[in-house]
Amino acid sequence: MNAPAFAQSAYGAQARSVKTPRDVEHDLLARITARLRRAAEHEGPGAYPELVAALDENARLWTVFAADLAGPGNAYPDDLRAGLLSLAGFTLEHTRKVLREKAETAPLIEINTIVMRGLRGGVEVA
Repeated sequence: MNAPAFAQSAYGAQARSVKTPRDVEHDLLARITARLRRAAEHEGPGAYPELVAALDENARLWTVFAADLAGPGNAYPDDLRAGLLSLAGFTLEHTRKVLREKAETAPLIEINTIVMRGLRGGVEVA
């Protein structure tokens, strides 16, 4: 086996699995959104703690997004940054309402889904 063929066989799978930052963000949102959906559908004695954990994870992710968007090194256009920062603010406030049982999780799931589509190039998010 020659060197290029050996390298391809040894590193080919890893090279194909390299993810972009957008891929990582999409995957995190997908995992957290699935967890939010499961928690929203769950009933019984463990339902509320499961929901709280899912909401906390979602809020922490949106807090990280907001910090990145507000930073000077963010390369997104100003209008997109502003729109996403607004979504982050809404998400955090809506999460507080859900925790107080004054709102449903559906808007949070919808926002995450729309942003995931945007990360895949399907929809402009603003």
